[in-house]
Amino acid sequence: MAQRIKELWQHWQKDFWRLFRFGITGTLCSLIHYGIYCLCLLFTNTTIAYTAGYGVGLLCNYGLTTYFTFKGKPTKNNVAGFVGSHILNYLLEIGLLHLFLWMGINKWLSPILVMVIVVPINFVLLRLVFVKGKK
Repeated sequence: MAQRIKELWQHWQKDFWRLFRFGITGTLCSLIHYGIYCLCLLFTNTTIAYTAGYGVGLLCNYGLTTYFTFKGKPTKNNVAGFVGSHILNYLLEIGLLHLFLWMGINKWLSPILVMVIVVPINFVLLRLVFVKGKK
């Protein structure tokens, strides 16, 4: 019984710190994504601006997620899983962005609302790629 409690505690600690590192990674990459979006929005439409920000954020996100959040190394499997999860993530984000714009929420606030909703979903998808993929 004591051994099982110890194992559960260690597992919880590992997940807590992984989630904490994901928060740092997600915040930094979201700021980069939003910054690029705002810059591009000055001379293009919201879809192109959001896509450009997403692309730059994606590159940053892969490096930080691999090395910092999940303390791993790039592999064919995690690259494929990362890209696959981010295709789903992008479609969800661009859909929510346009939904918020359609609802009348302004183009500067909409991406922030999108990220608040989608970041937790992205963590679950990436956890499947980086943690379940190791087993």
